Amino acid sequence: MLTQQGDAPVLRTQADPRSEEFGLNDTHHRGLVEDLQALLVTAALGGSTSNRERHVARGKLLPRDRVDTLLDRGSAFLELSPLAAHGLYDGDAPGAGV
Repeated sequence: MLTQQGDAPVLRTQADPRSEEFGLNDTHHRGLVEDLQALLVTAALGGSTSNRERHVARGKLLPRDRVDTLLDRGSAFLELSPLAAHGLYDGDAPGAGV
């Protein structure tokens, strides 16, 4: 059921944050968030240590380092697909080259 509050509609809920079901769902979804955050950290590394070291040894910048050189210091950057190709190609494909 929608109601108006100011200029924005407000959704009313029947969820009971004190219920066992709510607690189980909350715990489950917090775990999913932790898993997602771990995947994003891994993706931000840009591949395995050996691949990164080989890339740098060739005198190349890693993709995120190249982006950092283009941005003003402290500027925000929204990476659109950090988990593209996650779980595909039997190995690392961080960001799928996007």
